[in-house]
Amino acid sequence: MEHGEKQITIVDDNGNEQLCEVLFTFESDHFNKSYVLYYPISEQDNEEIEIHASSFTPNENGEDGELEPIETDEEWDMIEETLNTFLDQEEEDEE
Repeated sequence: MEHGEKQITIVDDNGNEQLCEVLFTFESDHFNKSYVLYYPISEQDNEEIEIHASSFTPNENGEDGELEPIETDEEWDMIEETLNTFLDQEEEDEE
C-alpha cells in the first residue's frame, strides 16, 4: 500500500482476494500512521457501500506498506471524523 494508489487487493482470513477501490488516504501526526479508506469494487453499484479502514506504514522508499487493523477507539473516532469531513466536502462539490 502506498499513498496515491487507486485500487488495492485485500486478502481475507480465508485467503480470498478482493479488489477494492481506495476512497482516500491520509496521515495522522497524532498517531504517527497513515490510513486508507476503501470499499470492495463489487459493492460500487450498490446504493450503500461498506467503507473499510486500515492503517499502513509505507516502507523506506514509500511503497508497498502493509495494511494493519485499527487498534484503538480513539483512532476510530479520528477516522470517522475525517470520513465525515470528506463526505461533507463531496456533497458540497456536487451542489
